[in-house]
Amino acid sequence: MKLLFHKAPEGYHYERTDFKQNVSAIWIVNDTTFDYCGCSGVKSIWGFYNQKTQQFHAPKNSTTVGNVVDLCKTTAYSAMQKLKDKLTYSV
Repeated sequence: MKLLFHKAPEGYHYERTDFKQNVSAIWIVNDTTFDYCGCSGVKSIWGFYNQKTQQFHAPKNSTTVGNVVDLCKTTAYSAMQKLKDKLTYSV
């Protein structure tokens, strides 16, 4: 399955894994080799994709699907939405 998606940042690539019957987990993988573990390909959850509804979801964590998000409002690094800073809007 090929998704219209972000271009991976330099030094990263994406991996898709089956999560549930109609849901895929999308991982962002850092291609750098880390000395402390002697491995490359350290990955973090980017988000989830529901094939049935064709919607992206932000992650609550790597094992929990969060709210539906608009792909245009996500970044190449994460589908998590930036929380509004209440101090910014109190002026």
